Amino acid sequence: MPMMTEAEMFRMMVPDGHPFRRLDEILDLSEMVAPLRSLYSDLGATGIDVERGFRALLVQFWEDHSDREMERCMRENVAVRFFCGFGLTEGTPAYSYLSKLRARVGASRLARLFNEVNGKLREKGLFGDVFTFIDASAIVTKTALWEERDRAIRDGEEALNNSNVGRYAADGDARWGAKSKDKIWFGYKRHHAVDMRFGLIRKVAVTPANVPDFKAVRDVCPGRGMAFMDKGYDCAEAYLWLEANGCAPATIMKDNRRGKDADLDRWRSGVRMPFEGNFSKLGRRARYRGKVKVLFQCLMEAVCHNLKKAVRNLPPVAAEPLPA
Repeated sequence: MPMMTEAEMFRMMVPDGHPFRRLDEILDLSEMVAPLRSLYSDLGATGIDVERGFRALLVQFWEDHSDREMERCMRENVAVRFFCGFGLTEGTPAYSYLSKLRARVGASRLARLFNEVNGKLREKGLFGDVFTFIDASAIVTKTALWEERDRAIRDGEEALNNSNVGRYAADGDARWGAKSKDKIWFGYKRHHAVDMRFGLIRKVAVTPANVPDFKAVRDVCPGRGMAFMDKGYDCAEAYLWLEANGCAPATIMKDNRRGKDADLDRWRSGVRMPFEGNFSKLGRRARYRGKVKVLFQCLMEAVCHNLKKAVRNLPPVAAEPLPA
């Protein structure tokens, strides 16, 4: 009996319906990642191909692994080896490689990749581009800043607040935010525009936690259609950005608004409700320090969120039978 090739062994160990196999059916990652090869020099020793590295980053955020957990996963998980392009006996990178790759790629290049992925998924009919859900959620950087407060008081400050916390906190970009008297956090806000066909994320923005939600409408506003938003966006500035982008507002109006239609707002709340759960599936803690790095985190989480939706909603490609 002839020896099985490595490809045939992978085929047996990683089922055809596995999500990582489906990803290669849905996207040509080799083509998308090709521009990132310019980040590395052709001189010197040959390193890990950037496509392998990006695939590893994708798995890391897909499975919510730390860098050290991802190092072990690449070493021990057959499906991850297959998806990242490592052979069964081939060496895999150490955890430090992942942080270096994230720094090289950066948030701006990742944003272009995110838009390119969305373009491919749009071609497959996963975006409706009619109704859009816009909202914000908290990203916590640190739960307590008692030591930072004590240092500020020793320096003559009356208290630690948003005007001086940047000088004392390890993450100088983070700020305190509040949704209510009982919900206060230190960190950032994630702003999303979610397409209301299958719940895919169209746009992402990150601000310090003290920035009002409506200030980010300019960054996540769609180019057309109707935007569903809560009472926090019921203000002139948000409506101006919607109008400038050719969007119709479906904002729940504040209770003290003249002309408020309670029945209409109740209907809008019902339409929004199925998509509010999107935030519960995304990270609530900042993995990194600094606004740019947190934006990188949110973009990667959005890419994985959209690809999971694609795997779930697109029909599988019929597999070829194994050779006899």
